[in-house]
Amino acid sequence: MPAKIWKPVRPLTLAKRAALLAADKQALQIVVLDVRKITDFTDFFVICSGAVDVHCKAIADYIENELRRQGYPPTHSEGADTQRWILIDYVDVIVHIFQPDARNYYALERLWGDAKVVKVKGVE
Repeated sequence: MPAKIWKPVRPLTLAKRAALLAADKQALQIVVLDVRKITDFTDFFVICSGAVDVHCKAIADYIENELRRQGYPPTHSEGADTQRWILIDYVDVIVHIFQPDARNYYALERLWGDAKVVKVKGVE
């Protein structure tokens, strides 16, 4: 079967899909930040936590596999080896999956505090 080809999709739609996929795997504290007005390297951050390292890895694998299956392969991912902070880069959307202590330490929500929080139906 030929590989699916990247389909055009609005970055907001991709960010919401990633957030919903994280919710499917019971990710904690899922937040989508609209950073378009404060940076030019991406449009949205999806930030969430896993309870422990294997939970973080399961969330990351699920998001990456499901989005790839839908035709959206990541351009880059890193952190799967340590599982404390896993980053999945879709260019216009960057997914960050943290263990709680790493999330508190790096405090991306505070660092990007000027960003608008995007509400996603189905994500608490």
